[in-house]
Amino acid sequence: MTTEVYGEVLKKARNSAGLSQTALGDLLSCSESLVGLIERGKRRPGKKFTLAAEAILGLNGELFGLLPNTTVMSTPKWFSEWPKVEEKAHTIRTWQPLVVPGLLQTARYARAILSAEPGVAERWIEEAVETRLRRQSVFEREDPPMYWALLDECVLLRPVGGKEVMREQLEHLLKMGERPNISLQIVPLEIGVTAGLLGGFALAQGDGLPDHVYLEAAEQASVSAREDTVRHVNVRYDAIHTWAHPIHVSQRLIREVAARYEDQ
Repeated sequence: MTTEVYGEVLKKARNSAGLSQTALGDLLSCSESLVGLIERGKRRPGKKFTLAAEAILGLNGELFGLLPNTTVMSTPKWFSEWPKVEEKAHTIRTWQPLVVPGLLQTARYARAILSAEPGVAERWIEEAVETRLRRQSVFEREDPPMYWALLDECVLLRPVGGKEVMREQLEHLLKMGERPNISLQIVPLEIGVTAGLLGGFALAQGDGLPDHVYLEAAEQASVSAREDTVRHVNVRYDAIHTWAHPIHVSQRLIREVAARYEDQ
């Protein structure tokens, strides 16, 4: 990396966002002079500064990929659009039958999930974790999206990463569920077959943005704005939602399972 190139990209993104150096510094909890030094290539930026700046400026790896010894994780074409949709959405609804949704994962839980991919290198895993955590910055916006998550009960029971990782993850779910814009509901196992057994998905709505859907699959997941696809997935979400525990019951269940991991 040349610090000059990094500075040019940062300055261009800041200007595009309509922010002064002072305003960006305030958002990053740093001084105007530090922002100026980095933009002029006089100060080497760190990873923490970079991830925070990208979240504020709506970037997706443009700065991160310029840091030394890092590369932006290559993402499939079918997924490259989804983080941008999340950033613009005012409402996101998701169903997950197997794992905690990416926007609610802790770093250790995400690392355990990504490490299960056959033949992956450690460097790829760390970059993927960074990318996933960077997406979670949508909840730190001044106007964070409403987030409605339906989770199958087996998500709580699958010991991803071991008991300590799971306890931490479930406690994180409870903490995130306290936010007024986040709703978590559990679909009980006793229901048996539901319309969601075919796979997880997410639906996103935003002003001036066509409704989008992200459909998970083992090999070829997809992102679509086709009206018929979005409509069919909306119907599926509503069908699953009818079986979900109320929020207070879901919170109690998450708390009980977290306590069991602590006792093991």
